[in-house]
Amino acid sequence: MKNNESYKASLKSLDTEENIDLAFYRPIGYGWACLAKRLGIKPNAITIASIFLGVGAGIAFYFNNIWINVAGMLLLMWANSFDSADGQLARMTGQYSRIGRILDGLSGDLWFFTIYLCICLRENATSPFFAEHPWLIWAVAVTAGICHGKQAAMADYYRQFHLYFLKGESGSELERAGDLKRRFNALSWRSNFLQKLTLWFYTSYTGNQEHMTPAMQALRRQLAREYASGVIPEAFRNRFRVLSKPLMKYTNILSFNWRTIALFASLFAGMPWLYFAFELIVLNALLIYMVLRHEKICRTLTQELRDGKYPA
Repeated sequence: MKNNESYKASLKSLDTEENIDLAFYRPIGYGWACLAKRLGIKPNAITIASIFLGVGAGIAFYFNNIWINVAGMLLLMWANSFDSADGQLARMTGQYSRIGRILDGLSGDLWFFTIYLCICLRENATSPFFAEHPWLIWAVAVTAGICHGKQAAMADYYRQFHLYFLKGESGSELERAGDLKRRFNALSWRSNFLQKLTLWFYTSYTGNQEHMTPAMQALRRQLAREYASGVIPEAFRNRFRVLSKPLMKYTNILSFNWRTIALFASLFAGMPWLYFAFELIVLNALLIYMVLRHEKICRTLTQELRDGKYPA
């Protein structure tokens, strides 16, 4: 029972966890996290290890050999189990940091940058069509990569917003670009170069998330006006959770698991470019639907707050 409770405490929340993660990656990640805790290994060290594994997976996808590709798939799954373990270890030990959150996001970017690069090189080397039009696969990959960044950023933002109302500020990593910018301006390039550089990237990342969610930002401003103390009524929290929870499955589809299922399927089919088509068509359509649905929910809740439905 103790181990079971410890495992549950290592999860973000059952509301936001994906079924594949709960069945596979989270139990494995918990095992890695327990081992790291006994050995005194920090979460950021696990994240850095995952970068090497993920980059190795991408390199394996360059080869037009299914067995090397399968080795790459196993490496990518191993990398993701480490990506799960670093967060679980942080929750088990209270070792949270903004640098850790940034590093966690950077690791996935490096995995997929390598994967995209190696797929492009492979297609130009093995596909007669792309050999005749070598620029085309690069243009498609860059467009898919930009879309990938937007998809992952919004999935993460909606997940953190849900956790904010479920667990409160301490259980979420929800930030405000304005607060981050003030911290950025307070730092010196001379004395705090690395910290200021990482904060610059994180501020830009958060600002882009806010730019894509105007109704959500209006809701956050209305909450600040209604509840200056920061204590949001439980009735409102529950109302938000009920409306938001059905959308969590879309945030999970836009994250790692279904993305890599499509990637692996394209590799088994011997047509890696199909993965880019999946991102551009299927995942972009899902992103647009998710944003529209979530913005509608936020407009509804903002109006309910203005109508005084949730007194302090």
